Order: sequence, then C-alpha cells, then structure tokens
Amino acid sequence: MRKDIHPDYHVIDVKMTDGTIFQMRTTWGKEGDTMTLDIDPTVHPAWTGGSSRLMDAGGRVSKFKKKYEGLGF
Repeated sequence: MRKDIHPDYHVIDVKMTDGTIFQMRTTWGKEGDTMTLDIDPTVHPAWTGGSSRLMDAGGRVSKFKKKYEGLGF
C-alpha cells in the first residue's frame, strides 16, 4: 500500500438524541470529537416501524394529502 493516501481512522464520541454517548471508529472529524445526532435509529420511523406521526410544517403534509387524495392510496 502507498503511504499517506488514506484518511486518518480514529475514535470519536457519538451522542444520540436521548443523551447516550458511545464511541465509534471513523474518518469523520478529529480524534476525540463529538458527533451529535438530530435523528437516530432509536427515534426514526424507518427503524421504529413507523409509529411516529409526521409533523405538519406550514400545512405541507395536508396540502400533499389533499393534492393526491383521489389516487386511491
């Protein structure tokens, strides 16, 4: 292997949305940095089975549902 062409692989802390912290090896950031997640597998509907409700920001979800209500989905 050629030297000095690979990114630095080091340990960082990953902070989940519930406040728990675990260590992970990555090329992101620098040694000892903390990555704070906004969405993680413990709360995202893709991993939790979709039990969470969509937040309607400015009526966008309602507008979308109204626009496509006649398609029979």
